Amino acid sequence: MVSTPYYRGRAKEYKVMEILRKEGWFCSRSAMSHGPVDIFAGKDGKTVLIQVKSGKSRIDKKGREELIRWAKAFGAEAEVWYIRKKKDILKEKIKLDEFQPKNIS
Repeated sequence: MVSTPYYRGRAKEYKVMEILRKEGWFCSRSAMSHGPVDIFAGKDGKTVLIQVKSGKSRIDKKGREELIRWAKAFGAEAEVWYIRKKKDILKEKIKLDEFQPKNIS
C-alpha cells in the first residue's frame, strides 16, 4: 500500500478509536472531512469530539475555535490527541470557554 499523509493520518485515527473502544466508548470517524472533528465518541451520556494530530503537527487557532464551536453545538467536550513517533499519546482537553464568538449586529 502506498503511504501518503492521508493513509498515515487515517491509521492514527483508527488507533485512537481502538483505544476508545477498549475503554467502552462508541465512536466513529468523520472520514475525509478535513474539518475540525476527526472522531465522535460517546459513553454513558457523555460526548467527546476529538481532533487527532501526529508528529509535530499542531492545531492552529482557527481549528481550535472551530472545534470549540462544534463541541458547544453538540453539548460535548473537545479534545486534541497528539500521537508521537514513540507511540506516546498526549490528550489535551480543550476549555470551551477559551473562545467566545463575537456578536455580529
